Amino acid sequence: MSLTIKMEKKDAILCVRLNGELDHHSSEMLRKEVDSELQTGKYKHLVFNLEHLSFMDSSGLGVILGRYKQITNNGGEMVVCSITPPIKRLFEMSGLFKIVRLADNEQFALETLGVA
Repeated sequence: MSLTIKMEKKDAILCVRLNGELDHHSSEMLRKEVDSELQTGKYKHLVFNLEHLSFMDSSGLGVILGRYKQITNNGGEMVVCSITPPIKRLFEMSGLFKIVRLADNEQFALETLGVA
């Protein structure tokens, strides 16, 4: 299975919805697509919706961490939402939740970032 990436602009927030598997084969594609959008300067915050992500490995975590650094260096915040139990466990084991905020769903993530 491959990775499908859907991105949507909500005010100054880039919503990235992932579907499929985020592994060493697809992580570079995700990095390039998100970086390309962020470089436009239209976004302050970033939301990753992982509701339909069925698999993630360490390279996927690396891409998420890299985008976190990028968005926070510009004064923004990144929120991960709608995470499945296996992916949540990976985040917990990696310690990523110590720096990245988790929201139950995309709507709540947007509300906490100031978009109703």
